[in-house]
Amino acid sequence: MNTVRSAALIVLSFFLPQGDARAQTAAPPAVPSAPLQFASFGDFKLRSGETIRDFRLGYRTLGTLNAARSNAILWPSWLDGRSDELLPYAGPGNVVDTEKYFVILVDAIGNGISTSPSNSKVQPRMKFPKFSMQDMVESEYRLATEKLGLTHLHAVMGISMGGMQTFVWAAMHGDFMDLAIPMAGSPQATSYDKLLWNSEIDAVELDPAWNNGNPSRPLTSGVAVAEEIDSMNLTSPEYRASKTGREEFDTFLGDLKKHSQADGGSVSDWIRQRQAIISLDLPRDLGMSLNQIAERTRGKILIVVPTRDHMVNPGPAMQFAAAVGAPLIELDSACGHLSFTCISIGPLVAQFLADPSSVHSQTLHEAPLH
Repeated sequence: MNTVRSAALIVLSFFLPQGDARAQTAAPPAVPSAPLQFASFGDFKLRSGETIRDFRLGYRTLGTLNAARSNAILWPSWLDGRSDELLPYAGPGNVVDTEKYFVILVDAIGNGISTSPSNSKVQPRMKFPKFSMQDMVESEYRLATEKLGLTHLHAVMGISMGGMQTFVWAAMHGDFMDLAIPMAGSPQATSYDKLLWNSEIDAVELDPAWNNGNPSRPLTSGVAVAEEIDSMNLTSPEYRASKTGREEFDTFLGDLKKHSQADGGSVSDWIRQRQAIISLDLPRDLGMSLNQIAERTRGKILIVVPTRDHMVNPGPAMQFAAAVGAPLIELDSACGHLSFTCISIGPLVAQFLADPSSVHSQTLHEAPLH
């Protein structure tokens, strides 16, 4: 599922300087190698009181921890994403420079690598308990402290659902890190966000083959509708109308549907991660307003939002930035949630990691679509 949400869409533009003509012709940076590892936590208790049995968290590390153990950066995966999709961002001279930083790339709960509905032997598919964004962050905190023996992080950063986790890190473990960089994320799901994710889940569950996660054949029709909803919201009306002519639409839709099928395990992963996003509400969970949460947040924060994002409403992130006085980078692009493919912010992120006081609020504009 989610063939449209490919990491390859983001990587090249993220690295190149803003407006660099090489974005159209250059080969992507070399992808570094880092073996997948697992941290085993046994029975992992969730905030709901339920437990994930035999829990393992997947992760990869790059670079070297310095003598002061002060250069670690933790980067969790985005929605439906995996740690290997984050590898192109790291390496010598890249946005997250592994000659300077010890980088930890994490497979968030439910992504099919860490213990998930699709790979759990004792809690398969929809028997797998619902988990929250806070549960994801708690597992990552335990990875950093118990498995890697860290007492502090230089930064936590992430895109989309990774950005949501970064907000939770800032609110729940702000003293544990110097910097936080949430990109296209949110500290609170709005009603629009919930409508989107519930629509996608409903589409899948209305598939005649669904059978509560135990289909006798691959799911197709429900997955296709969910993919259509996802594709429609991933960018913007302006983007889709400019990229797909009316006479090309049938081909576009046919290609989308052609890849729209999945088994019960992968769909169960897909549902549980979306339910975690739907449940994201830091003001409710902490019993204080968004402004109060921001005001008590420690460390320096750089917040990046696509202002025309139809997938993650930018409003709460922008409110958080105003309340905490954090620099806000606004991406004005018809690419919507995928604005990182159209406006490069890699140099700014690298600059903030090295010298946070040198980065200030600004709006970056995309060239007009043709």
